[in-house]
Order: sequence, then structure tokens, then C-alpha cells
Amino acid sequence: MFWNQFKTALLLGALSGVLIILGYAIGGSNGIYFALVFSLLMNFVTYFFSDKIVLGMYGAKPLDEEQYPHIYEMVQELTAEMQIPMSKLWLVENSMANAFATGRNPKHASVAVTTGILEILDANELRGVLAHELGHVKNRDILIATVAATIATAIAYLANMVRWAAIFGGSSSDRERSGGGMIGALVAAIIMPIAAMMIQMAISRSREYLADETGANACRDPLALASALERLHYSAERQNLAPESPAQTSAASLFIVFPFSGSGILNLFSTHPPMEKRIARLRAMAK
Repeated sequence: MFWNQFKTALLLGALSGVLIILGYAIGGSNGIYFALVFSLLMNFVTYFFSDKIVLGMYGAKPLDEEQYPHIYEMVQELTAEMQIPMSKLWLVENSMANAFATGRNPKHASVAVTTGILEILDANELRGVLAHELGHVKNRDILIATVAATIATAIAYLANMVRWAAIFGGSSSDRERSGGGMIGALVAAIIMPIAAMMIQMAISRSREYLADETGANACRDPLALASALERLHYSAERQNLAPESPAQTSAASLFIVFPFSGSGILNLFSTHPPMEKRIARLRAMAK
């Protein structure tokens, strides 16, 4: 657990370093401040309203306590074990077997399950999945993801400023005199956003590992969570779903397993760790 927390801190530091280098190269300290303020304002809405946005996107409805009392009992036991408030529970009527957590902090957290996941997991496996999602809540992963997204957005914005300046900025004689510097800035504007995206995805993967570990410790059954992940991964591959909108693609990182096809093409740009590694870690915990 300590290593995953330390790794997240290192990656956030690296992401901040990319922002500082690119911002200073473009406009000195003013370039950094401008980009950071812009991205903070843009992500403010995302942070405070992300739960409503995602739940609305998938048509989530409050989970009926009379129909699913066992799920409420599981979550009550797990939140007591983790010493966090009881989360709001939601149901997504979708054949996709998955679950996700959202909300800006433990007091405003929501956990959603799909009808698909309720059909294929047994009680112990479902408890492991709920523990994983509550692990995200306990570890404040929505906040960390928002911080990473804020910095990455600032880097992307600065890079766009450089590209537009290269195309439209200054006279031809100015561009000729500063040609070498402009080429260097353009190279940085292309490389830095890619580096920022890779770091942001690495942060997401480290938080998935941490949620696996937190959840397995809370439910005291790493093998149940490992079995659940195996079933969910197989189900996602078999269904071969495609996102209905770009917004669904951007929200896919919230799910316990990546729900859409094509997620394993390039691990560097994946929001989720390789499934075989997650399962291997959980099985090692059981020993």
C-alpha cells in the first residue's frame, strides 16, 4: 500500500514538472500561472458535479433497498470496516457487467452496479467488487484523478498555445529569426502532452492497484475479488461493447474493469493495469 501511495506522489510530481518546464519555456512564470488557473476553473465543475454527470450519463437509478437488502448489508459492513460514511447506492440497467464509484469525497460518495454484474457474480465476488469500489472512496481517488486531470489539461492548453503561435504568430521575418527556438518549442508542444497523458494513465493504474489492495483487506477475501475480476474481464471481452459517445469513453476509467473493446492495444495509454497482473497480486495476497 505504501509503494502505491509513494508511486502516485512521484507521478504527480513528474506531471507537475512537465507543466512547469513547458509553461516556463513558453511564457515564464506567467505562462504557468495562466494555464493552471484556466485548468482549475475548467475542472472545478467536473470535481463537484462528476457524480451527477456520470450517473446521469448511464441512467443510474437509486438501488432499491427492499429488492437488494443483501447489497446494502454488504456496503454497511464494508464502510464500517473502512471507517467511512455509508455511500449512496445506484443501479444501472445494462447488460455490461461492471461497477464504479464516484463522488468528490467519502461524505458525497456513490457506488453503482449494473444489472449485468448482479447476474454473473456470486455473493462473495460481489462483496469483493464493492470493497474495491469503496477502496476508491476511502483513498479519495476522485480527488487525485481531478488533480492529475487539472495539470494534464493545463499542459495540453499550453501546447495548443505554442502550436497556434507557430502558425499565426508574428511576421515571417520574426519567425525566421527565431526559427530554432520555435522548432524546439513545437517539439516540446508535441512531446509534453503525450508524456502528460502517459503519466496521468500511470496514476490511474496505480490507484486501481491500491483499490484492489484496500478492498481485499477490507473484505478479507483477496481470492473472491480475483475471481470477480476474472469473470468481469472475460464478460467484457465476450460482449465486445463499443462506447455510445466520447463521454462514455472518458468515464470508462471509473469502472472496475475497462468495459469497452480495444483496451489492451497499448498498456501505456490504458487507465487500467493488465488484468493478469491484478489477479496475480491478489492471489499473492491470499498466500
